[in-house]
Amino acid sequence: MTTLSKRSTIYLDPELHQALRLKSLETSRSMSEIINEALKEALSEDAEDLAAFDERHEEPLISYDQMVN
Repeated sequence: MTTLSKRSTIYLDPELHQALRLKSLETSRSMSEIINEALKEALSEDAEDLAAFDERHEEPLISYDQMVN
């Protein structure tokens, strides 16, 4: 963790917390590192989707039936 990191409190389901602890031990990485990586991956997927919407915003709308055909 860097000095630029922010501290947050999160509440995990007990099963998820146990799985995270085991993953941390298996990979010799901190739980924070694993959570940060997972969040970055999830948020980057959202950013890619939003970028695709922005790129295609001027395309005409078509109906579902037109798309299927």
